[in-house]
Amino acid sequence: MKKAIIVHCWDGYPEYCWYPDVKKELEKKGFEVLVPAMPDTNVPNLSKWLPKLKEIAGTPDEDTYLIGHSIGCITIMRYLESLSEKQKIGGAIFVAGFTDDLGFKELKNFFETPINFKKIKLNSKQFVDIISDNDPYVPLDRGDIIKEKLGAEVIVKHNAKHFSGPVDNESSCTKLPDVVDAIMKFSN
Repeated sequence: MKKAIIVHCWDGYPEYCWYPDVKKELEKKGFEVLVPAMPDTNVPNLSKWLPKLKEIAGTPDEDTYLIGHSIGCITIMRYLESLSEKQKIGGAIFVAGFTDDLGFKELKNFFETPINFKKIKLNSKQFVDIISDNDPYVPLDRGDIIKEKLGAEVIVKHNAKHFSGPVDNESSCTKLPDVVDAIMKFSN
């Protein structure tokens, strides 16, 4: 069975913003969809988030699709780095993805070692990065980095901020059909 896992943002939770709608839409298409509550979401730490993702993902294969939002994206990248050469997922979608701590001291623990883009690229068949042209946290050029380093297709949304909601002091983004479209493109 095809499986999708959504890794939420900093201060996020399974029922937050667009996650329930994407879960519902993918389930209609026959996917098993998991949206785990990541540990200590208000103080994200890679030493807790990475084991949680490994636990939830189980043994990944090409019917496994990972969807990350903000800090969930680097969690997925670190997860892909940890896989063996024989393990490959079907694809990864990053929403407001980035590859550095963006100046937040709380996120430095995710970037203590350099990102191994080569290994990440080997362990996923394809990548999409969905980014907003007015995100207050993730500059638009981070999409260019993900495209350059991982060969990701970049989708730029106009005026979508951080694709978030109240935890980021913005109106809730409750639907993000680009995520479902990308997963369906990956899985066909």
